[in-house]
Amino acid sequence: MILNRHCQLIRWMRGCNRVPFNTYTFLIFFIVLLIIYHSVKNWEYQKTVLLIASYLFYSAWNPLFVLLLIFSTMVDWLLARKIFQAQTKSTKKWYLVISLAVNLGLLSYFKYGNFLLENSIILLGLFNIDFKPASLDIILPVGISFYTFQTLSYTIDTYRGKIQPSKSFLDYALYVSFFPQLVAGPIVRANDFLPQCKTPRNTSVDQFGWGLSLLTIGLFLKIIIADTILAPVVDKVYAAPEYFSSLETWTAILAFSGQIFADFSGYSTAAIGASLCLGFVLPDNFKAPYAALGFREFWQRWHISLSTWLRDYLYISLGGNRISSIRTSINLMITMLLGGLWHGASWLFVIWGGLHGLYLIIEHFITQRIKLEKPLSKMTQVLLIVLTFLIVSLTWVFFRAESLQDVITIFSNLHKSSSSHKPQFEGFELILALSTIVLLVSWHITTKKSSLETFFQKQHGIIKGLILTLMIMAIFLFASGDNRAFIYFQF
Repeated sequence: MILNRHCQLIRWMRGCNRVPFNTYTFLIFFIVLLIIYHSVKNWEYQKTVLLIASYLFYSAWNPLFVLLLIFSTMVDWLLARKIFQAQTKSTKKWYLVISLAVNLGLLSYFKYGNFLLENSIILLGLFNIDFKPASLDIILPVGISFYTFQTLSYTIDTYRGKIQPSKSFLDYALYVSFFPQLVAGPIVRANDFLPQCKTPRNTSVDQFGWGLSLLTIGLFLKIIIADTILAPVVDKVYAAPEYFSSLETWTAILAFSGQIFADFSGYSTAAIGASLCLGFVLPDNFKAPYAALGFREFWQRWHISLSTWLRDYLYISLGGNRISSIRTSINLMITMLLGGLWHGASWLFVIWGGLHGLYLIIEHFITQRIKLEKPLSKMTQVLLIVLTFLIVSLTWVFFRAESLQDVITIFSNLHKSSSSHKPQFEGFELILALSTIVLLVSWHITTKKSSLETFFQKQHGIIKGLILTLMIMAIFLFASGDNRAFIYFQF
């Protein structure tokens, strides 16, 4: 039988015994690191401190997987140099093929080994072949999808002539393993990070303060919004969807949209903030995605580092939209199917990706045939934003549900009479969750053309201090105490 999502998550959790950012352990680790890092005056020594700290940080899950991280680092370091030194195109291509084979081979084994084995058993069973191999019971290394894409982008960009291999192995190793974004992104490109390694990172007081502010905001999003307000509603409904009414199911669906945003963007925001405290700048990973006017814009605003990676290294490589409308549709679908599979070894993720591929194809078809003579009115834009958000939220059901049967149950609940079920929630829980979602979407619409940093810059110092103080108080007073792992750690 194919493992359901719950069993896969348990298997992953067995290899994960620490949670960064939202734990006191990380707070102590980060304070000690800041003291040591800023006390050392030699830049090479500072980078060495960061590299050692990054390996220690990663080893908190499973020390043996640090060896896998180092192996991946060394392979692409050597292959990129070979690609750069090669005299012929064919030789360069062979070294690139080796890089792809090693990286994707490791990713396939650890992430998709059990999935492929289980599906093979079912497929052979259809032909009455009784195949009962020993269970692989593979533990998924945390963050392997993220650092694999980073090392691949390095060798591909070297092959394409966009970058030259780094002359410093220390710099490259730090690029691959930099701990703030190592396990859940953003997926950083070499041409964004490696130039920062050339000169000492002189962190100004303003940069350090903004970094701590972002770290606080990220933790607030994760601990209060995602874990304390929204997760209890989501978890309860998705654990046994057959017991809940239409209103409760709708609330859980919308709540998960808020939860996954607050959880993932919370990590990215905290990662960017921690990096700023060390003098490094990481790219934004979210830009008001729930204010997107359509699905193309949604993917320009959601998990930006992944969507741009898939665009640059997969979609464009397949031909993008340069050949024909039919080929564009095929390329969009392939990209989104693989994007869905990137998130996990489950057919539900594939369906989720396929649905987004379908939305993009339909949207592309419509925009190619309907040319607007004047801009849409503000009311029309808001309606389309809300419609996009609702469709995205319904599609998240495939992402969150434990099984296809649960998906069917949840969708069948959407039109079920609330009077036929005994309420499973206190009214305050549903009102709080729905109010949070309304505020979140409203915030995205309001700040769509701005940024968090711009918003804070416009505020008086007292207002900024009050906002951050209230966030810190909320974290310490109202946190659920679950220390939930970040959702994207399992990917």
